[in-house]
Amino acid sequence: MGSTRRTILAAGAAAAATAAVPRVLAQQKSTGRLYERGSVRIYYDEAGSGIPLMLIPGGGLNSTISFFAGNSPFNAIEEFKGEYRCITADLRNAPSGQSTGPVEVDRPWESYADDQLGLMDHLGIDKFMVMGFCIGGPFIWSLLKRAPNRITAAVLAQPVGWRPEMRDPAYAGVFWRTWGATLVAKRPEIPLQTTNQFVTRMFETNPDFVFTVTRDFVRNCQNPVLILPDEVPAHPYAVAMECAMLAPKAEVSMFPWKEPKERIEKRGGVGGIP
Repeated sequence: MGSTRRTILAAGAAAAATAAVPRVLAQQKSTGRLYERGSVRIYYDEAGSGIPLMLIPGGGLNSTISFFAGNSPFNAIEEFKGEYRCITADLRNAPSGQSTGPVEVDRPWESYADDQLGLMDHLGIDKFMVMGFCIGGPFIWSLLKRAPNRITAAVLAQPVGWRPEMRDPAYAGVFWRTWGATLVAKRPEIPLQTTNQFVTRMFETNPDFVFTVTRDFVRNCQNPVLILPDEVPAHPYAVAMECAMLAPKAEVSMFPWKEPKERIEKRGGVGGIP
């Protein structure tokens, strides 16, 4: 079995095996690629069958399915579709994506969780595993807070987090600053002031740590979590490792795990699996 697949299993096989098997082992349905809920339209894709695995693309607020074939350290859809039912989607209002909906200034993180859990409901999936890249990190913590009994295991790859340097708008890690103008250029009916308020609430209001949960939450989280840390401006190593130290059922990969590329397939030993 490939090392990448073992990584997922190291974090969650035991939890998945003890979950409600008839619902977890749901077969892939022919549901099309558009999930609609009121004024929200989420473009999604599926591949494979078996245990459901939600894959959250990286790319900040421009998180789209195309990430996996482009900027991802490896193509998670291609890697896992042979054993899992992979579900992924464009983020709501990603400028280069096809998912659209209201810009909910008062509940930015919660609105994205609505979309992610709503999509799984639409597909008839109760329990599932989740792997998220970049902004997928805080999205996963948000899902664990919102629906802990549905997440059998989680993998956070190169997760986004807060560092003090981000108080400087010119810092390279302030990835959210260009999103509003890019979105408004595509959808001029959305006021730029609305997008500015959205990102301020999302990333700059009490921004400490992982944006979506407190250290106390992580300290008490009982879900199996595997963390693959990074160290670039938007992906602080210190925050990723703090999560790994706090979460009681967390494991962490070697670092760096994605450079050189050959190491992605040779990073065995995670979770005691050679």
